[in-house]
Formats: sequence, structure tokens, C-alpha cells
Amino acid sequence: MRSKTLYFNKTLFLKDLSRFWPLWGGASFIGALFPLAMLSKLLRYGGYAGFSAGAPLEMTKLYYEVLQAAVPVVCLLYGLLCAMAVWNYLYNARSAGLMHTLPIRREGLFVTSFLAGAAMLLIPFAVTGTLCVLTSAAFGLFEPVGLLVTILGVLGESFFYFSSATLAAFITGNAFAMPALYLLLHFLEAILDLLLSNFARGFIFGFSTDYTGLLEFLSPTVYLYGNVMTNAEYRQITNSAGEYVRNELVSVRMENLWIIAVYALAGAALLAFAFALYRRRQSERAGDVVAVGWMRPFFRYGVAALAALLGGQLIYSMFWYDDYFKMAPLAVCMVLAGAIGYYGASMLLAKTLRVFRGSWKGLALVAAGIAVVCGALKMDVFGAAGRVPEISQIQRAELNVDNNSYTFYPGEEDELLEQVRAVHAAIAADRDYILNLERADLPSLADEEAPWTHTTFSLTYITTSGQKVRRVYYVPLTRERLSQSGTYDYLLDRLVNSQEMRLKRIHANGDGYEPTGGSIYLNSRDEGYDLSDREAAAILEALARDAVAGRWGQVNWLDTREETRGTAYAMSLSLSFRQSLDQNKFRHDWIDISVRPEMTAVTACLMELGLVTSADLVTYAEMYPEEYGGESSRVRTPPAEAVWPETVSESVVVMGTVG
Repeated sequence: MRSKTLYFNKTLFLKDLSRFWPLWGGASFIGALFPLAMLSKLLRYGGYAGFSAGAPLEMTKLYYEVLQAAVPVVCLLYGLLCAMAVWNYLYNARSAGLMHTLPIRREGLFVTSFLAGAAMLLIPFAVTGTLCVLTSAAFGLFEPVGLLVTILGVLGESFFYFSSATLAAFITGNAFAMPALYLLLHFLEAILDLLLSNFARGFIFGFSTDYTGLLEFLSPTVYLYGNVMTNAEYRQITNSAGEYVRNELVSVRMENLWIIAVYALAGAALLAFAFALYRRRQSERAGDVVAVGWMRPFFRYGVAALAALLGGQLIYSMFWYDDYFKMAPLAVCMVLAGAIGYYGASMLLAKTLRVFRGSWKGLALVAAGIAVVCGALKMDVFGAAGRVPEISQIQRAELNVDNNSYTFYPGEEDELLEQVRAVHAAIAADRDYILNLERADLPSLADEEAPWTHTTFSLTYITTSGQKVRRVYYVPLTRERLSQSGTYDYLLDRLVNSQEMRLKRIHANGDGYEPTGGSIYLNSRDEGYDLSDREAAAILEALARDAVAGRWGQVNWLDTREETRGTAYAMSLSLSFRQSLDQNKFRHDWIDISVRPEMTAVTACLMELGLVTSADLVTYAEMYPEEYGGESSRVRTPPAEAVWPETVSESVVVMGTVG
């Protein structure tokens, strides 16, 4: 009779499940607590527990929120434990030899152990899900579509995480190295992104990105949390009198579910790679930190590179504190940290401390790599410091200057966007001037007529390819250069003080933002009030008149006197805005307005609306004379028809545009 090759061994499968029943049994018990707690609340409170009677969408929303927020981290950690359980025999030479001498081919061992681990991973989900389904069905909350989507999502993520844990188990032969390697592989891109971004910031002028997310999909857990999300839509329920009663959920869906499917396909590729490694794995590698021979150099030099990036910057920061790195000291610190990482990795691989003889060639390679990287960044061989994206490459540009935020969209405000790009290019071209300016030679900013000041110019481009280019510059502005055509000082002043920018600052330029309300707080009364959309619209219209007439929005860069701030009325005024997008989506924004006596249109509007009286129109300097070096005295409010000079101080702060 012909023999058959079996790829599944039932006895070994059941043995794995029985040996590690505390693992999946304990996880099932913990998971079961959540549906039981929900059942208890439904029995006690009914609809007050968060589920209105006959509203299955509420249960679907709960499923999706769990899939979004809990499943990735549960699969990440619990999948690691399951993989360590079923592949534990690989980390002991005697156990590996015993298993590989059984009358089961490696294909059979691989398939059986993988299915046992996957079963242990899925049993707690099955127990928790079954209890949730029974509870939802009992209270009329069962909704099959949401349940099916959740099941598919859990299966996809579980398969991916367990496949990646299986690959990590076959790369190493050490039980302590396996979890470290597994977690490192899952978060390596995010770690490198943070380290490289901080490293580049010390070389590239204006570079300030803490995290680019350019290859974030290589850190699956981070990418899932940032992109797979729940989208719920509600409608307001009112009574016969038109009064608000409650919000009713009308639809709920998971966005970007295709990402889970892609990761599941990636899991299949990782599993095939793991199987290929297992077929060629030597049993004698049990106990090795890296069990795959050709991966050992990658481990040695990878650890050296990570040590150089992290340790080198830490050592440097202990002795030097500069906006930009000094190349020679940094290179020395990185070589020192890289040598520690290089020899540490070599000791782990060789399982001995005697790794120094003949190691100078590898260390020289580490030092050469550090020198090349530092030199390339110092000389900016990629032209990153002077990069200014073309308008055709920009999807959106976000500018923050003088404590105000602006968002530009190509095709709508190309003229203003071109001016922004011109300022950016001028600042980048003046790098040496900005960095070499001796502040000690400049007069004190405490002088009433200081001929210079500093300001922050922050700019973020979102390109059409989805890349984010962020630059932040802390630049000096001098009286001489503010009047010198072509300097960044001059171009920045023209941009910020243009009428178009003043109107854009308050969304009075037809950009689609509508006032939805706001608030006002009066220091004289110590009282605050919320504004209706009608009141906010009236105030915005008055503010636009002041802006067009030059009574608001002109920035005097060199006026740093504290007395100037004290001339504003002692009140806080803010307006909120909303811009309608497609499919019931909105952008929100708000501004804080400092009201001054010269803003006659706004003052008259506030009085006409009954929000303020003449007694409330007292300045900060009048109300708090001890803080502004004066004595309390009342100044009569100027008449509405008064004409004021064009140059006044800045009077609004846009607190950010939120997408």
C-alpha cells in the first residue's frame, strides 16, 4: 500500500490545545466579562445603558469601535503569547531534536502547530462574540451585516499578527529574543521615522517634523489605528414644539476596511516566508539570537545603526545644546554609540565576550557609514533645505505666522499661495544670514523703538502624493530689511498685511466657512455669554468692515511694547466657524478677537446687539493699571464715525484650522 504524506496531526494539535489551556482559557474568561457586563446593564437599565430598544445599529457601532480600538493591540500581544507557546520547542536543542525526529515531516509540524496557535488566538474572540450575539438577539439589537464585517476584520487581523509572530519565531532561536524581535519588526518603521526625523532636524535648515509617517504602513498597528476608523451619522430628534430630544444613529460604517484585507494578504506572504525558513532551519540553531545565517550580518549592523542614531544623539545632547548639530562632535558620539551596538550584537551572536580580535574592519565600516550619512546631510545633497513644492504639486498648504493660521488650496487662492511660496524661498535662500546673525550685537527688544524682532514662520505642504513637507523658521525682522524690496522681511510684511490676508484671517473672503456662534467674556462684569449664529454673523460683518477700512489687522512687527497690549478692551471675544464638505462632513475653525477702541464697527455692533454697554468699554490698562505702569482713568469711547490711521497692532489669533 502506498504511503501518504500527512500535513496535519490531530494528536499534536489536541496536545497543544490541552497543554496551553490556561492561556486561551484565561483569555476567554477575560473576554466574556465584557458581554456579561453589557447584559447586566441592559437588564438593569434597558435603553439607558446606551442601546435604545430596537436600535441594532448601536450594537454594530460597538462592534466597529472594538474592531478599531481593541482588536489590533489584543492580536499584537495575545498573538505573540500564542506563537511563543506553540513554537517553544524551537528554543531548546533537546526539544527541537526530539520534535524533528518524530515520524512527522516538517510540513506537518508547521501546519499543525500553526493551526493550534491560530485556534488558541481565535477561541477567546469566538467566546466573546457568541455571548455578544446572544445578548444582542435577546434585546432586538442583532444586525447581521455589522456582525459579518466584524468577524471578517477579526479573522484578517488575527491571521496577519499570528503569521508575523510565526516569522519572528523562526528568525530567532532564543525565547527572550523572540518577543523583542517581534515587537521591533512591528514598530521599526515608526522608531526609525522618529529617530531619522530628529536626526535630520539637526542638519536641515527649518526641518521640524517629529514624525513623517511616510512609510507608516510598515508599522501595522500604528497604521491600523490611524486609518481604520468608525464613521457614524446621527440625526436630531425633536418634539412637536421643535425642541431637541435626542440624537438618533442613522448609519454606521467602517472606513478603509481594505487595509485589513491587504494586511491579511501580507500575512500569507509572511507565512510562506516563515515556512521556507523552517524547512531549512538547523536544529542546532536552538538558543541562537538569530537562527538564520544570512540574517546575522543584518542584525549586527542594524543594531549598530540603531545604537548610533539613538545613543549618538543622546550622548551629544549631554554635552552640546544647539539648534543645529556640530558635525565633528556628533560624529564622534555616534561612532562611540555605534561601536557599543556593534560589539553588543557581536557578543549576542557569538555567545561570548571574545569578539574584539579582527573586528576592526566591521567597526571601520560602521564609522564610514556614519561619516557618509552625516556628510550627506551637512551638505544637503538632496536639496531638502531649499525645497519649495510647485503649486501643481500641492494639495493643501497650511501657514502659521504671527499666531495666526491659514489654509490655502490650489485653484482657489493661487495668488496668495504664490506669495507664501516666495516668502518660503526667500527665507531658505537667506539661511546663512539667519543662522550667523549675532544677536548680541543687536539692541535689546525692551527698547521702545527696537529696530529688530523675531517671529516664527511655520509652513506645512500636503502634496498631491500625500507626502507632508513641514518647515519651521525662527527668523529675525529688522527695520531696514522691512523696507528693502526682495528680502524675506519685506515679502512677509506685504503678505501678512495685505487686505486679502486680513479677510482670509476671519473667513470673510468667501472660502465657504460660515459663523456658527462664539462667546464673549467681559472682565468688568466677570460674566460670559454664548453667541448665536446670527450674532456671530453680525459681528463678523462688522469686523470685515473694520478690516477693509484699515482699522483692524495691520501688524506692526517692531512694536513690542507692553503698553500696546494694554490698549485693547478688557474683554474676550471669539467666533466659531464651520465649512460644509461632502457627505455630511465639516471643517471647523475659530478665532479669538482682541477688540480695540479704533475698531468702531465692531464696537458699535456689540452695543447694538446689547452684548456690551459703555461701562464695559474699559481697556486692560485702565482696569489693571498696576500691570501696565499707569493709573486708572477712563477714556471716552471714540465715535463710530472716527477715522483712524492705517497702522494698528495685530488684534486676532486664529486658533487653528481643523480638518
